[in-house]
Amino acid sequence: MSDMTINQATLPAGNKWLKSYYFTRAAVSVVWVAAAFTVGKSMPVVGGVLLLVYPAWDAAANLVDAQRNGGLKRNPTQALNTAVSGIATVAVAIALGMSMNAVLGVFGLWAALSGLLQLATGIRRWKSYGAQWAMILSGAQSVLAGVFFFKQANAPEAPSITDIAPYAAFGAFYFLVSAIWLTVSDARRRKAVH
Repeated sequence: MSDMTINQATLPAGNKWLKSYYFTRAAVSVVWVAAAFTVGKSMPVVGGVLLLVYPAWDAAANLVDAQRNGGLKRNPTQALNTAVSGIATVAVAIALGMSMNAVLGVFGLWAALSGLLQLATGIRRWKSYGAQWAMILSGAQSVLAGVFFFKQANAPEAPSITDIAPYAAFGAFYFLVSAIWLTVSDARRRKAVH
């Protein structure tokens, strides 16, 4: 679907929120990755907190985004993603008491499920906002990363937070690309109207 066929009435407020949301998600992920590679790597307690914060932040972000776009009933994929990420946070807390392999297994399952839900959200939003290809690609890559994490969780070596951090870095990249793409698309649309 071309950007010109998108409902123009929904763009100003909706796209403004979505751009802000994507930029915020990218920024938080960049900060998380930097913390993971510095203090998280050298201080296990901080690393554990960061591992808890990541899915908790995803749950909160999906909840706020769904509420800003008509509520949880109108956004079932985000409602499910909120629940999946909330459950993942609890599962990570339990897994931290077991082993980092268990944590990686939880992250694998969570990445796969939340990736599928993000992909579905991107497809649904394409009709209203356009420029969702990066979110769709991100969701698909998250599923693949989840499968990889799940497989690596059974390896004899104990993983660390730095094994998970690149996943978050790719998430930051895709959120940033989506925000920039929406910004450029809006500018082109405004130019075409004038």
